[in-house]
Amino acid sequence: MSRSAEPQRHAFVVGVRPERREEYLELHRAVWPGVEQKLRECHISNYSIYAFGDILFAYFEYTGDDYDADMARADEDPVSREWLAHTDPCQVRIAPERNQGALWQPIDEVWHLS
Repeated sequence: MSRSAEPQRHAFVVGVRPERREEYLELHRAVWPGVEQKLRECHISNYSIYAFGDILFAYFEYTGDDYDADMARADEDPVSREWLAHTDPCQVRIAPERNQGALWQPIDEVWHLS
């Protein structure tokens, strides 16, 4: 399987419900190993989530050759689905909906230092 020479950079934003912020942070202090493994299998690396008040910003790099297929594989994973059943209720959409139905909405890169 071929891999992209340069990773694709992806960034997303979502809100965290103030009353569930600590629950969300606690979950992420010990992300389940199965979730992390599935992300790696789907060619995701350098994944970070940052909190700024009640806003969450996520960044990751993708090195595979079929982003949509890999994201679908991650979404179909039973362990990842169970993880999302815990984390999704902590979140609220804050950006205009570009990815229909998704909480985390993609944001555009405006500058990159390489």
